[in-house]
Amino acid sequence: MKFPVNTSCPCGSEKKYKKCCKLFHDGKTPNTALELMKSRYSAYAVGDSKYIMKTTHKNNNDFTPDSKLWEENINGFIKDTQFKSLEIIEFIDGLEIAFVTFKANIDINNNDSSFTEKSKFVKQDNKWVYLSGDFSQ
Repeated sequence: MKFPVNTSCPCGSEKKYKKCCKLFHDGKTPNTALELMKSRYSAYAVGDSKYIMKTTHKNNNDFTPDSKLWEENINGFIKDTQFKSLEIIEFIDGLEIAFVTFKANIDINNNDSSFTEKSKFVKQDNKWVYLSGDFSQ
């Protein structure tokens, strides 16, 4: 099922999805690591596994050159997860490295699996990508 573009964006911006994170999912480059982080959360919420893969650094632990298997793993996670809300706790901007601390309120198989993560983003070829995250539940 396609995500309804006229509903509120999952990132919590209070804008419609079509005027918010969908722009990034359709190819616009995020200007900041915060925009990238929010658009990645939305990509999970709307089921856009290709965007998650495209915006993950090759040195990330989840990265694999087997894109079919990787996409299946992401889609399996998405299928079992309800993405309830995103809370931004802290954003530390930088020219080449940035950090976003957030709380993702999610349920996996109807169990609360919310977590807090401090994500590290780096600029690669003038685009922000997700490198790593330290998280707690």
